Amino acid sequence: MSSAVERALKPNRWPAWMDMAQGATGLFLVLFMWTHMFLVSSILLGKDAMYFVARLFEAEPLFGKPYPMLVSGFAVFILSLIIVHAFLALRRFPNSASQYRTLHSHIGGLKHSDTTLWYVQVVTGFALFFLASVHLYQLISHPSDIGPYASSDRVWSGNVWPLYLLLLFVVELHAGIGIYRLVVKWGLFLGNNPKRNRRRLHVIKWMLTVFFLVLGIATLAAYMKIGAEHADRVGERYIPSYHQQDGLKPGEH
Repeated sequence: MSSAVERALKPNRWPAWMDMAQGATGLFLVLFMWTHMFLVSSILLGKDAMYFVARLFEAEPLFGKPYPMLVSGFAVFILSLIIVHAFLALRRFPNSASQYRTLHSHIGGLKHSDTTLWYVQVVTGFALFFLASVHLYQLISHPSDIGPYASSDRVWSGNVWPLYLLLLFVVELHAGIGIYRLVVKWGLFLGNNPKRNRRRLHVIKWMLTVFFLVLGIATLAAYMKIGAEHADRVGERYIPSYHQQDGLKPGEH
């Protein structure tokens, strides 16, 4: 057998490796996003709680003073991971108008829920790439503008709340579907009754999506409320109550 024929018959492992890399980057980004949501929602516990979390992002409890560039560096890392994940996912996207028409025809004819979820993931993934890039660019270029007042001013006076609201729905839909499809793809938690357990996973997926959407909307509403109340003092930084011994009151700069 000639070497050319042997090379032709030799299995190409790159698609499998790229599939695994896509799943791994997607899983990391989903877990990061959910963790990020819990941290950002600290505003629901009060301004002091959110202030502490903001300084945690900047490693102040570890180093004794804030280092905003750590926020920029991590934002660059997350943006790079999104680019890699998007590049790997593009392999499975339709790449012509005719393919999209064929796909729409199949989806309408099959009426298969998982196929519809895949298409929703394609659409939300495309939107997420641009929306998340805008948000991350803000963090990269203004890493110190994180705090009860600084974040609220950006949301309200900076008029970015429509972007964050759209980003919230896009990212939660994409993340929930991604986790569900990843679990089903690798046969996790399917047990001896895959059909029944797949339905259960479907329900859990929507429960997680609804939970994080409600949490995200409540969090965004809290920032909007603080931002509206603080609109006449844009640029002022929040001083937590545990710094009152320094002679400053909360809210003074």
